[in-house]
Amino acid sequence: MNLVIPRNNLSGLVLYIWKIIDLPKISKQDLLYKISFELFLMIPEQATIFIDRSIKSEFLLEDHQKNISLNSSLKEKLKSWQSMRKDEIIHNIEVTRKDLSVKGRIEEYNKSNYGVLLTAFSDKGTLNRAISVTDDAFVITRFDFNEGLIKAKVKGSQKEAYNINIDINKKELIHNCHDFVTKRAKNKQFCKHLAKLFLILKERDEDSVIGFLKEIALNIDAWSFIG
Repeated sequence: MNLVIPRNNLSGLVLYIWKIIDLPKISKQDLLYKISFELFLMIPEQATIFIDRSIKSEFLLEDHQKNISLNSSLKEKLKSWQSMRKDEIIHNIEVTRKDLSVKGRIEEYNKSNYGVLLTAFSDKGTLNRAISVTDDAFVITRFDFNEGLIKAKVKGSQKEAYNINIDINKKELIHNCHDFVTKRAKNKQFCKHLAKLFLILKERDEDSVIGFLKEIALNIDAWSFIG
């Protein structure tokens, strides 16, 4: 999925935002809030200017109740993109079904203490999506429970790899994929990348992985999940 932010393209940026919010219409105030405080794309003053420009250019339509929606052309583009995403998801599901060994590993982990700890941070849907991330997507540069550090990079939908930094001493878990930044971090939950990282690390040193997960779980209020 390509979600590179087209900041210099007004219609492209409007479509980018709608790919994320995925609503038929939204109030002007709610749109402003999402752009500024959920997506962190621009400050409120800039978001107001952006919305007004988009309405003036007729990329966004405003009805008499101050609700905002896409124009017909952008709706068609969004529909086409969603169809492509559906095909991509179906393909990934088929690939996942063929990867029985990985699925077997996850089912085994769910029966162990390790599994109990992992599922404290990852729902079933996240664990299922973790299967679709290949081991080769990860480059793990540090994994040391004595130092209390995990550092890794993972290839995602962006051109640059995402970073993962976990520091027991600072009680910080830092990751920058879109799902983690916008949804998971505020609820102190793992995204598919973090879930898959701990699946991979278990194969290297299960005791150390359990140590990391216990440290986070037992002191969750003191930990900062940072996007």
